[in-house]
Amino acid sequence: MPPLIRTARTTGLLYLGLAIAGALGFLTIRPRIFAAGDPEATLAHLVQNESLARVAIALELLVVLTQTGTAVWFYRLFRTVDGVAAGCIAAFGMVNAIAILGSAALLATATEVAAQPFGDAADSVQLLYLVSGNLWTVGGLFFGLWLVPMGLCVLRSGWLPRALGWVLVAGGVGYLLHTFVAYLAPGTGMLADLLVVPATVGEFWILGYLIILGVRRSALPTPAEAPCR
Repeated sequence: MPPLIRTARTTGLLYLGLAIAGALGFLTIRPRIFAAGDPEATLAHLVQNESLARVAIALELLVVLTQTGTAVWFYRLFRTVDGVAAGCIAAFGMVNAIAILGSAALLATATEVAAQPFGDAADSVQLLYLVSGNLWTVGGLFFGLWLVPMGLCVLRSGWLPRALGWVLVAGGVGYLLHTFVAYLAPGTGMLADLLVVPATVGEFWILGYLIILGVRRSALPTPAEAPCR
């Protein structure tokens, strides 16, 4: 397998791991634990589902690991195309990973408080989950930022469809706007959710393309260009 395709497929697989870990932890398990506006219910859910809550912590740690790996491999993939843009993908991805690392620590603390309560355990647990959720929201700022240079690298490389590059750039801008809308205009609901649709489309498109095809065959060196072994 040519090194460029191997790097592309590894990047895609890491990105797929990131998507699965995030979907299972934040979108699936978290709603079963956290009851908005009801601290007593959140505490009760934690006590009754401690094992599930610990799985959610492990999944957030997996998000950190896979996002870190994805950031590094995107840099490896695109560093010869645009070193600055590739470095931005890595840097912005790392910052988002750090935000989720903080969220995982908060969830772990909430689980410990529920297992060995002290003071007003219900209010403490609720506050920890609220801060955790806000770390995901503000972290979306850097998740949007990493999609923009990713799209630019796709456009400049010619290794993937140009339409994908534009979708990623639009998705990054949409994520940035969504982060601000979440605080400036809470309650916009579905309208705000529409802002992240291009990002979702772009993410699944690029990870699928990288895993299945790697890069366009035209991006690979010809036998005459390949280094002698």
